Amino acid sequence: MCLIVFAWRPGHAQPLIVAANRDEFYARPSLPLAKWPEAPQVYAGRDLEAGGTWLGIGADGRFAALTNIRNPHQPPARKSRGELVARFLTGNLPIAEYLADVVDRSLEYAGFNLLIGNRHELWHYNAREPGPVKLQSGIHGLSNAGLDTPWPKVLKAKAALSEVLADPQPQALLALLGDPQTASFADLPDTGVGLATESLLSSVFIASPMYGTRASTALIVQADGTRLMVERSFGPYGGHLGEVEVRD
Repeated sequence: MCLIVFAWRPGHAQPLIVAANRDEFYARPSLPLAKWPEAPQVYAGRDLEAGGTWLGIGADGRFAALTNIRNPHQPPARKSRGELVARFLTGNLPIAEYLADVVDRSLEYAGFNLLIGNRHELWHYNAREPGPVKLQSGIHGLSNAGLDTPWPKVLKAKAALSEVLADPQPQALLALLGDPQTASFADLPDTGVGLATESLLSSVFIASPMYGTRASTALIVQADGTRLMVERSFGPYGGHLGEVEVRD
């Protein structure tokens, strides 16, 4: 998952609104959003290579998602970051206990941002920072750096999210995730991957022959705990593969 923008609004009729793109190599096998047979309380896509997931919902209003921290020089990791989301969704540890365990084990993974919570509280943990942070209300964005790092795609997607919050609908959230416009060279971050790759990765929606946006997800959480999640799947060059809707 390489872009998550979300509105966190405790006490609102819709406390959490999420729009997220998962960017990955098309050759990495995965399954679209569905109920997990071995954990029927979980609805999420699945990475078939390592078994984890990038975003999903679980019992008792649980929500989790992650992005990678882009660093081409970091050493290989022992474990897949996707298990951090999967373990929270399939488990029953309170949020504080789960985060404490993640902090203790963070060096087992390559750099990551983890976003977990429920309709009452939402937390962010950047594995390269001292510890988890309980989020206050507001519109936030995550890509492959810290929370609200002002990369062009983050700023653009946050602004687009703010425009639809008066009446957030899944199709509007998915539409803002489909923006293919790359940033100008002058506005690109320098994360050590070279100018051509920085440019490719600078758009909200990424499309190329081998790597790009594999899934776009819209999530709307109601104050009563009910949730609506819609996911679109994509293949090479951004070809549309299908759409799944879950009401829970």
